[in-house]
Amino acid sequence: MGSETAFATTRSRKLRILIPLIVAFAFLMEQLDSTIVTTAIPAMAHSLGVGALQMSSAVTSYILSLAVFIPVSGWIADRYGARRVFAMALLIFTIASALCGIAESLPVLVMMRVLQGFGGAMMTPVGRLILLRAFPREQLVRAMIYMSIPAIIGPTIGPILGGVLTTYTSWRWVFYVNLPIGFIGILLALRFVEDTRPAERESFDVTGFLLCGIGLGLVQFGIENLQRLMAPRAIVLGLTGAGILLLLAYLPYARNRVNAALDLSLFSIRTFRISTLSGGLSRTGVNAVPFMLPLLFQIGFGLSAVQSGLLTFISSTSALAVRPIASWLLRTFGFRRLLAGNAVICAAVIASFASVQARTPHWADFFLVLVFGIVRSVQFMMTNTLTYADTPAEKLSHSTSLGGVIQQLTVSFGVSISAVLLALIAGPGLRPDVADFHLAFLLVALITLLSAPGFLRLREEDAAHVSGYRKAASSA
Repeated sequence: MGSETAFATTRSRKLRILIPLIVAFAFLMEQLDSTIVTTAIPAMAHSLGVGALQMSSAVTSYILSLAVFIPVSGWIADRYGARRVFAMALLIFTIASALCGIAESLPVLVMMRVLQGFGGAMMTPVGRLILLRAFPREQLVRAMIYMSIPAIIGPTIGPILGGVLTTYTSWRWVFYVNLPIGFIGILLALRFVEDTRPAERESFDVTGFLLCGIGLGLVQFGIENLQRLMAPRAIVLGLTGAGILLLLAYLPYARNRVNAALDLSLFSIRTFRISTLSGGLSRTGVNAVPFMLPLLFQIGFGLSAVQSGLLTFISSTSALAVRPIASWLLRTFGFRRLLAGNAVICAAVIASFASVQARTPHWADFFLVLVFGIVRSVQFMMTNTLTYADTPAEKLSHSTSLGGVIQQLTVSFGVSISAVLLALIAGPGLRPDVADFHLAFLLVALITLLSAPGFLRLREEDAAHVSGYRKAASSA
């Protein structure tokens, strides 16, 4: 991959658009399914004859499956080829979506959501790997911008789309909506994606996969149940503790292992370490907002789901506004200043939601959500790009697996932590009021603010070959 012709996008200009578009199909489906089900839960519970609280397993099973199976995706892509695995993942996800739509009982639905999560776990890291192998490093910013757009749009439109589909058709359509997207993505992937794979392939680390997968699943299960117990508290605490011990046991196990399920040696790369750890902290806070804001508008202010969706939808379109200026921002400020400064701005914008009242004009709410969408887009795009900027070509599949696990966990942690905060602030069994939401926004803003010092540990010249940072270039 040392020469220009090694990259598909340098041999064919149309692939510079087509490959990111193909990957975007997968990212959009995966991100939609992380959120679209939530607004359909009451209708699903009524249809399946169970209580609404029992339906939480239909949400957590998907997220847990994603987190558990992401570590194996890189190895499978290296073993069987990126195009083949990506197309198969799209097919599994699409078929599982159809099976979720026809499920007639909660246990069947949960099993199909696990299968859907398995397909999603293959789609997103392998899709990212396809991008990294198709674009030269100097074009990586543009590729990552295209890739980030569906990741930003999905969580925002998911709840309102789920509400509209459930209200005007049936809750089953929140799954059926994936079918045309999935089949189009499969056809495009088979036609335009190269079946790249490394010359040498490593054996699969079964033990490491089990330690990581079970450990992550148990920890996420514990966080999900801090504010609503699905089992006795002693069992929940015991399972959470077991998950933590499994993850801690993985640290010495993975040291110096060439084929570790999650390659922790990547943390020796400063840009990867800072972008995933500090970026993960900022993402956790930022990812809480799309969950809390619709609840504030609907529970706190009494707005309808459609009104709430109209107020929050603008944040997803902000990604389009950021795209033309993203490269300029990087050239002007570099990764260090841009990410640290933007983390502070993100925290300030999140905190400003604590000032929103029922009497606040809708145009002011709309403007505030627009600003949040812009700063969120900048943070997501730039941390995505920095994560892989200095990763050696032979480590790309490892980095997409580890980076994908961390990114997925920040989504679930953001939602879970904000739900726990609201439950703790409101009190056991009580419905949160506006003041409870305001305090939760301030606490979530603090989480994002704590990431800024980590970004300041970057050097001015870090990843300058990707950013084109002017000051670093002139110094060199």
